[in-house]
Order: sequence, then structure tokens, then C-alpha cells
Amino acid sequence: MLPPSVRLPNLSRLIQQEGYFVVHAPRQTGKTTAMLALAKQLTESGRYAAVMVSAEVGSAFNNDLGGAELAILGTWRDTIAVRLPQDLQPPAWTYGSPGQRIRSSLQSWAQTCQRPLVLFIDEIDSLQDEALISVLRQLRDGYPNRPDNFPMSVGLIGMRDVRDYKVASGGSDKLNTASPFNIKDRSLTMRNFNATEVVQLYQQHTDDTGQVFNPDATQTAYNLTQGQPWLVNALAKEIVEELVTDTSIPITAEHIHQAKEILIARQDTHLDSLAERLREPRVKAIIEPILAGLALGDTPDDDRQYLVDLGLLRREPNAGLTIANPIYREVIPRVLTAGASDSLPSINPTWLTKDGSLDVDALLQAFIKFWHQHGEPLLGTTSFHEIAPHIVLMAFLHRVVNGGGTLEREYAIGRDRMDLCLRYKNVTLGIELKAWRDKTRDPEEEGLDQLDSYLERIEVNYGWLFVFDRRKNAPPFSERLGTRTATTKKGRSVVIIRA
Repeated sequence: MLPPSVRLPNLSRLIQQEGYFVVHAPRQTGKTTAMLALAKQLTESGRYAAVMVSAEVGSAFNNDLGGAELAILGTWRDTIAVRLPQDLQPPAWTYGSPGQRIRSSLQSWAQTCQRPLVLFIDEIDSLQDEALISVLRQLRDGYPNRPDNFPMSVGLIGMRDVRDYKVASGGSDKLNTASPFNIKDRSLTMRNFNATEVVQLYQQHTDDTGQVFNPDATQTAYNLTQGQPWLVNALAKEIVEELVTDTSIPITAEHIHQAKEILIARQDTHLDSLAERLREPRVKAIIEPILAGLALGDTPDDDRQYLVDLGLLRREPNAGLTIANPIYREVIPRVLTAGASDSLPSINPTWLTKDGSLDVDALLQAFIKFWHQHGEPLLGTTSFHEIAPHIVLMAFLHRVVNGGGTLEREYAIGRDRMDLCLRYKNVTLGIELKAWRDKTRDPEEEGLDQLDSYLERIEVNYGWLFVFDRRKNAPPFSERLGTRTATTKKGRSVVIIRA
């Protein structure tokens, strides 16, 4: 564990200035750990009574304000009894009329406490509708009376900024405004670990056990995770507890890659919750063009920021919005292929030779047969229509690599393509996916040039170029399927598959 306050350097100053604020960041980035540590530090300084509480129990009563308040105040008292010394405990809560109980209880506590109160409310965005609006308004009502008659500083801790809190009113599913909590001074987000901090974190394991993480291992871990705290820890945990339990064996970059594949295949809770976001229309509207390599078009600023806040995307200074890290970049397409994969018929692996090697020509013939028989109905297994052919192809290729290979993907805004690299034992196959859309020219020539560069980068001289005809007036599905060979400008052999 690293000191959490390093990633929220301005928070202590905000508290000293009697600020009300929001801390939002994706799940499992260390928000709760950081705020617990800060509350303990503030209380031990002797200047404040600081405590971290949770609003999550109120989420069972989102349309029963009185029930929500009683549940929240009940669990707050239990939490405070454990986390604060006896002389800083609150008096009996004030159970007046629903809609006033939290404000009046915090007011009476502030009036009797020997020190200024600092309150961190975790899981605030688990509340919705009437309960959420009331809690925010009660905090706003008490704000002018701080610090003698209300907590001097309050932090709302959750995944979202205030304007993205969920409601069911006004024709929207979110607030779209900070007005119920417009007293906030700042909205802060916790940054990921940097490369130096990943080294420091893994060094703690070395100090405890003597097991070394080679420099290439820590750098690979950072490259794959971009410092996302849960991923950084999960990779190392998988390695030291499962893959390399002998502490005399140094951990290498290859171990990191093995752990990555295990995490992705296992779909742990963190990655599973990430995948669930793809069902949200506002998420799909941005992720789909990124996967297709298209421009984002007229997407709302709030929606783009929402995906950054969720940790799905990050802003690259020279590349615009991009998927937050290479592991997420793998997880997202794999999740999207799940429906198509479950719908695939039994496929005999005719692409394997007697010694278990991959026969690329046999693989192509197997795909042509599969696409001819099953491609069209499988296109309806995903709501991501722009990349439906890509998803079906990837589902097919997953069947291929399940026998012991890997499938890597590259895609980004504005590239107008997706690149796949299939590795199976001693075979590496580069694949370029292009879509021919309405009001655009045939992408074959551009695709050959792009595939040429991609093959050069992955150091192979043979590849496939898929051109999926997505025009409204395209020939019937069965008639447009065909293949031919071509040679790139740099002399590489390519099979062009039109589908």
C-alpha cells in the first residue's frame, strides 16, 4: 500500500478552508482507503473530529425518505462508535420529521463536539431519487451554519461527480447539475499510480519476502495497467500467490503477461463491473466509434467526461480520447463478443495439423465456410451494429486461440480500422478489419497500406485484409463473400477477404 494522501494533495487545504467537496473516481482506485487514512490522520492531529461514514444502507429506501434517514443515521452511529474516541461521540440523534433528521442530527453533534467536525460520506452515489435529493439538500441547508453548528467540512465520496448522480425525475436519469450540492468548492478525482509508485509498491513485497520484481516486470505492469490501482495489485497478487509461489524465483515480464491473460479470462468483479457499463447508451455511443476507428461526432461533453470519470477512457495529449489502459482495451472487445461466442455452433478445428500446429490456409477456408453458413444471423447478436462483423470474426477467432494462442487488438479514434494479431505457437498472423460504409470509397487500397505498416510492426510478411461491406445497397450477403491474393507496396503477401 502507498500513502493515499499523495494522490489527493490539495485535500488538507480544502478542509482547513472549511470546504465542502466531492471526491470521485472509478471503483477500486483507493478512494475509501485514502479517506479512512485521512480521517484518522486528522483526528490524531488533535484539531478535528474526522470520520468516514457510508450512505450505502440508505439505497434500499430510495423512495422512503424516512426509512433511508433512519438506516443511514443508525449505521453512522455504529461507525462513529468504532472510529472516534468516546469524548468525540455524538449525542442521541434527533429523530424529527423525515427530510430534516440528518441536518438536525449533524447540527446537534457539531454544537456539542469539542472539535470542528469533518465528515466524509462514502458511497453517496448509491442513493437515488428522493433519498439522494433530500440528503444533498440537508447538507446544503446546514452549510451556512458551519463550523459551530454544522460540520466544518464535508466530502462526498463516490464514483461520479454530483451532476451524474442518479435520479428519476425531470425526464432524465441523472441530475445534470450540481444544484442540490452547489456549495461544493471542488470536485477532485484520484489519479492512478505513476511508474515510480508501481516500483515502490512492488518493492514492498520484495522487502517482505525477498522475491524480486525485475525492472522489465514492473515496467510491463505499468504499461498494461497505466497505474490503475486495482489492476496493479491484482497482477502482482495473481503472480505471487498462484504463478510463482517460490520467493527465490524473480518475477519477469512474461509472468506479468501470464497474469494479465488469467485476469481477463476470469473476469473478476472489477472487470465484470467495467463490462456492465457497456450496456449504458451514453457509454455505447462513445465506445462504439472508438472500436470502429471513427470520429466521435456530436457527443455531449458531459458524456465524454463521464467515461473519463468512470476510468474507462483517458485523454492522451497527442491522441485525444483513448481506452484507459491495454487491459481494458482487451476486456471491452472480449465482453462484446460474448453473445456471438455463446451463439456459435460447434466448429471442428480443421485448421490444426496432426502435430497441433496452426495451418493458416485451412483456417481461412474454415472461416469462409463458417461465415457463409452462420455469419448473417450472428450479426444480430450484438447491439454494436457498427462493428457487428468485427465482433463475429473475433468470436470465431477466440475459438481458435482457446487451444493455446492469443488474440491481440489495436483500435483508436480516427484510425478507421481495427488490427488483430493472432499468435498460435510459432505462427503470427496479422489481420486488418475495414468497413465500407455509405458515402465512402472502397477502403481496399487504404487497407493494404495500413496492413503493410501493421505487418512490419509485428514483424511478419503475411496477413489478411477484411473488407466488410456495410453499405445499404450492398449485394446480398451470400454474394459478396469472396477472397483474392494481393501484394503490398513493400512486397508482403496478403489475402483480401470481402464479406
